[in-house]
Amino acid sequence: MSNKVQEFMEAVKAKNPAQPEFHQAVEEVVETLMPFIEANPKYAKAKILERIVEPERLIIFRVPWLDDKGDVQVNRGFRIEMNSAIGPYKGGLRFHPSVNLGILKFLAFEQVFKNSLTTLPMGGGKGGSDFDPKGKSDNEVMKFCQSFMNELFRHIGPNTDVPAGDIGVGGREIGFMFGQYKKIRNEFTGVLTGKGREWGGSLIRPEATGYGTIYFAENMLNRVGDSLKGKACVVSGSGNVAQFAVEKINHLGGKAVTLSDSGGFIHDPNGITPEKLAYVMELKNVKRGRIKEYAEKYGVEYFEGKKPWGIKCDAAFPCATQNEISLEDATKLVNNGCKLVSEGANMPTVNDGVQVFLDKKIFYGPGKAANAGGVSVSGLEMSQNSLRFNWTREEVDEKLQGIMKAIHEQCVKYGTEGDYVNYVKGANLAGFVKVADAMLAHGIV
Repeated sequence: MSNKVQEFMEAVKAKNPAQPEFHQAVEEVVETLMPFIEANPKYAKAKILERIVEPERLIIFRVPWLDDKGDVQVNRGFRIEMNSAIGPYKGGLRFHPSVNLGILKFLAFEQVFKNSLTTLPMGGGKGGSDFDPKGKSDNEVMKFCQSFMNELFRHIGPNTDVPAGDIGVGGREIGFMFGQYKKIRNEFTGVLTGKGREWGGSLIRPEATGYGTIYFAENMLNRVGDSLKGKACVVSGSGNVAQFAVEKINHLGGKAVTLSDSGGFIHDPNGITPEKLAYVMELKNVKRGRIKEYAEKYGVEYFEGKKPWGIKCDAAFPCATQNEISLEDATKLVNNGCKLVSEGANMPTVNDGVQVFLDKKIFYGPGKAANAGGVSVSGLEMSQNSLRFNWTREEVDEKLQGIMKAIHEQCVKYGTEGDYVNYVKGANLAGFVKVADAMLAHGIV
């Protein structure tokens, strides 16, 4: 770490104490950007880096609601409006007990770069609550979502801030929040994305993050005349992103051999076929069961309390949560012959682990580039809402493939180092330049 990066990070940590995930996200970006900023003094003079790590607005509020026993519960709600230089704030809402200011700031910061890369006019934001939808009745989730929106509505709008779903926020939660917004504001607008198909949603939106992660991987391989066909793929998670990553791996001729949840992971050496994937979707999306049940049904091995990174593979797709690949896990992956990592989750690899991938010169697609498919189709949903029109499934998928290809090309343009593409550097620089130039154009505001 250079002296300038160290100085900058000391200032960030002093101003944002006890937010390790935010520090990690900023450090990863600043290490890449600092030489570029030194070579382009206009950004240093305008203090773009100092401004880009500071949210434009932080909103924290209480969310009281009644449970099924009639008892009052109180949660905390957040919205981080990070940067609106290139468009309205855009980013998901996460409902999970782990949610706190530091995690949401890291996600909002990443979102700024990710949204910039999509080629669509979207700023970066993130939000959510420490509410846990797991184990709650539909009625309790509805009561919470309505109370949450009773405060959030005054800070969002189709031209201001357009939230979406994230961990713990699926179609059910988006529906309850949209209904409450519509009632309070007496207007039907595209204020949330991830909506139901019948009331303003876009085809391909549920699939978009998982599909995009695989499209990005295929772009990395196609560049050197290779593809996913015949490759053994390790996937973590078993929610929305993981499910559709597996579906697209199957479409492209690869073989997904693992899925996981917070309890452990399953290893199916024969591959998670479309029929088996349909079972997983029913298990997770409808029955809300545990992945262990897959092992019992199909007679495969289940590894309790473990992550799948020790399984021999050609490609790895972390699709669960932040920091799920440790330094040890990253070392295991490359030692076992893994040649490609494409991140479906946000910041799933610790910084030391990322360095292992870069040192070994494997194909490494960081989350801000590889998983930008989700927010890309959210952006396309916003466009369709503005037009009061819906594109077909094929049209949206074609646009998604085009966006992921464009993101890959930007990463190659800014990240090529000799015969190797450093996709971390490429994604950070490409994302930064667009936002920074817009900020320069707007003046000191």
